[in-house]
Parts: sequence; C-alpha cells; structure tokens
Amino acid sequence: MTTFLTAGLGLKPQHFDAALDCGSAGLWFEVHPENYMVAGGPRLAWLEAIRGKHPISLHGVALSLAADTEPDAAHLRRLAELARRVEPALVSEHLAWSTWRGAYHPDLLPFPRSTEALARIADNIARTQDALQRRIAIENPSHYLKLNGHDWSETDFLRELARRSGCGLLLDVNNVHVSAHNMVYSAADYIDAFPGDAVMEIHLAGHSQDPNLGAALLVDSHDAPVAPAVWALYERLVRRIGARPTLIERDDNLPAFDLLLAERDRAAAVLQESLAEVA
Repeated sequence: MTTFLTAGLGLKPQHFDAALDCGSAGLWFEVHPENYMVAGGPRLAWLEAIRGKHPISLHGVALSLAADTEPDAAHLRRLAELARRVEPALVSEHLAWSTWRGAYHPDLLPFPRSTEALARIADNIARTQDALQRRIAIENPSHYLKLNGHDWSETDFLRELARRSGCGLLLDVNNVHVSAHNMVYSAADYIDAFPGDAVMEIHLAGHSQDPNLGAALLVDSHDAPVAPAVWALYERLVRRIGARPTLIERDDNLPAFDLLLAERDRAAAVLQESLAEVA
C-alpha cells in the first residue's frame, strides 16, 4: 500500500471548496482524466489547486483497451501530458472497450475473455504503460448479460493479464456484487479467488435496481450509498489481502460532502484496523 493513501473520494465540482479545505489524514481524490485533458483554463486550474493539498488518482474511461485496435495515439499523448502535470499517485483504466472503427460509444462494453483477447489487451496495456512511464491498474467490469466465447474465468484472465503486462489491478467490490447477482454466482468466491498481490486500488460504490426489471437486474449506478453487502465483501477482501488505497465512488444523486466523507472514514477505519493487526 502506498504509505500516504488510505481512503479517498471521487472529486466533483460541487464539492470543490469542501475538498480543498478538508484536512482528513490520508485523504485523496480521484477524477476521470478525460475531463481535464486540456491545455489550460479553470477546470485544470481547479484540479491543480486540489492537487496542491491532496494526492490525485486518474481513473480513465476512454482508452478502450479491449478494442480490436491500439489505443488512440492522440488520446494517449494527452493523458501522458496530464499525468506529467499532476503527478498522480495512481492511474487506472477499465477492462472494456468503447471504440470501434473510429466511433466512440459512451459506455464500457464487454467482450469474450478469449486467449486472443488476452494477448491483444496485454499489448494495449503495455503500450499505455510505456507512454505513461508508469504501471497502471485495470478494473474488473460489471456484467449484465452472459456472453459466449470465454476461454478464461475472469479472475484467471486478470491474473494472467497482470503477469503478461506487468499491470496492477483495481478491484471494484460493487462490480463484483452486481455481477454475481446478475450472473448468479458467489460474490464471496470471486473475492476469495481474486489475485490479491496485484491489487493496487479498491473501489466501493452504490448500485440500484433496473427501472424495468426491478431486483432481477442490479445496475452499477453510483447513485446511492455503499450497500451493506458490499461493505461485507470489502471487509472480507481486506482481511485476506491487507490494506489497499480505497475509493468511494459517487457520480449521481450527490449528497453533502460530509456524508460522503463519513463513508470514506468508514473505509479508512477498515484499512486502519488491518494495518494495526499487521503491526
């Protein structure tokens, strides 16, 4: 675990003043770099002000590492420029694709975990890490439908991806809960099988029921507090692998900053307990 990172929050413009003023020990903030890949202006100045007081993590959503082509060179160059500017503590991306034949799709789309896909994604990650001159973390996805063509289980795929590319992993515990519910498997078994040595970061978030299908389909909506079942999985994970930088994600139905900070403090307490046991 990086010594100065404990638990953090997704950074939203509505909370700029509170985030800038907050002095909680170990607090850090995560942003989507695509919102800040500009040459200047108020948005970048705002991020740099926060960076002056708190560590920053860049959590990308548009590299499309699972696409059937290399990452867009211009996008990767701008990402590298931002990383050099803000010197993030962590950089991460998703195990998904979002571009095809030059068209961008505003979603994180699934793919069959084939051996061919494994080689292609490992190569794309290596290109990204070379451009950034740093190790990145890859996040496990949420699943909503079953796909054919898998050669690997997800945990084995991620383990081999980390081995081949040298990348780390970002374990999103809410994604595990949502996927296990939707695909009908054990979330606890997934957590227990996940390659813990490669975990660089953990995400916690809220979810919701599909407006049409109800409880039959859970959606990784990031619009609610972290659910009790997700907290239980998180505590199970930390007991096994130890403390890792942990982020509370909230993207919609934003509450007051102090309510988010309370969730962050709960995660920090879990990490602190784990560190105390090791000491």
